[in-house]
Amino acid sequence: MSARLTAEFWVRAYLARLQAAHLPAYVTARGDPTAGAVLVKLATLDGRARLFQRSVDLMTGGRTWVVLADGAETEVDATVARQRRMDPDLWVIEIESREGRTLLDEEGLAD
Repeated sequence: MSARLTAEFWVRAYLARLQAAHLPAYVTARGDPTAGAVLVKLATLDGRARLFQRSVDLMTGGRTWVVLADGAETEVDATVARQRRMDPDLWVIEIESREGRTLLDEEGLAD
């Protein structure tokens, strides 16, 4: 059995990395501090957004970030609202980046 980070610890570490990269980010929904899942919304400040969720790669058993929704920001927000209704323990982080940067592809963030 491998040790797992709590959701709250991961969120705090991710926010610190975003801050160090000068990327504005906010927790818009606090989930379960221990085991809540995390969604990351990227707002590109042009009316569009992309929503990411962490997923398990069935071939390798590793974790990866996949796009859950992509399009008009209002549609992505509706997806977030639906997900929160199904899972009230869900964390939601919103990033503002015209360049589309999330840092999710950096080492350690998919784990």
